[in-house]
Amino acid sequence: MTVRFGLLGAGRIGKVHAKAVSGDANAQLVAVADAFPAAAQAIADAYGCEVRTIEAIETAKDIDAVVICTPTDTHADLIERFARAGKAIFCEKPVDLDADRVKACLKVVKETGAKLMVGFNRRFDPHFMAVRKAIDDGRIGAVEMVTITSRDPGAPPIDYIKRSGGIFRDMTIHDFDMARFLLGEEPVAATAHAAVLVDKAIGEAGDYDSVSVILETASGKQAMISNSRRATYGYDQRIEVHGSKGMVAAENQRAVSIEIANGDGYTRPPLHDFFMTRYTEAYANEIAGFIAAIEKGSPITPSGADGLAALVLADAALQSVKEKRQIAIL
Repeated sequence: MTVRFGLLGAGRIGKVHAKAVSGDANAQLVAVADAFPAAAQAIADAYGCEVRTIEAIETAKDIDAVVICTPTDTHADLIERFARAGKAIFCEKPVDLDADRVKACLKVVKETGAKLMVGFNRRFDPHFMAVRKAIDDGRIGAVEMVTITSRDPGAPPIDYIKRSGGIFRDMTIHDFDMARFLLGEEPVAATAHAAVLVDKAIGEAGDYDSVSVILETASGKQAMISNSRRATYGYDQRIEVHGSKGMVAAENQRAVSIEIANGDGYTRPPLHDFFMTRYTEAYANEIAGFIAAIEKGSPITPSGADGLAALVLADAALQSVKEKRQIAIL
């Protein structure tokens, strides 16, 4: 079976998914839509698909699934439209920045029986998947503590900051999903601290650039998350899981994994400096996982419920910062 795709949004992340879909032997990129015709045409030229309107993709009989890469404030509406149109849906995170709107959207997904995957690509990173496998295989015993470090080389433009929903909903949300993925239990409480240490303009825009979060589960397991919008040494992505019998860790990745030793000491090449190069395999793997679930009729993860759970944690973290206390996750 070949799954036929329509791509909604031809921007930066749209290009990533166009490549992933076109590179999968079980998929075909049929059409692309974008508010900017030149952007859509560039993808059409690169991958041999058609430029169509969203309306045409919605009613098309030669399209089985869509990848939503449009601005965040359009996600929920598009999910509902394509759920009613009978298409399988892959949507970049988040479904929406408001939890109640997400719940309403997921109600439509359930009523229509649509298949929906939310784009938490880090679950599909080979290194993080290996960490999860080590846990599942019992190699470190029962999980007790998870430590996640996620720091960007530099902050995005202020215009993006203003419409992003804030660092917890935009950046830390990936780490909230990863914490849930690794803990094996749902967090029941969140404590967060936040500051503006990188760029005062971020604070003036109503956001933070340096945050720390502790999540706790009912049994006492903990996940500790460290985020910064600045890492002068590259894209810092590390995970450590401590268990009753040992520890498993995923280290930072480099474009070239070599080490040079000479009179100046030991040196290694720099880290990746962009999420698209760091997570190239993850993006391809998540699309492959989406396609496989469609073909097999198996449950899709991360699901819309996973997207909602991560957003609830983000909201709790922000509330914790504002109220300077621990917040219970209801």
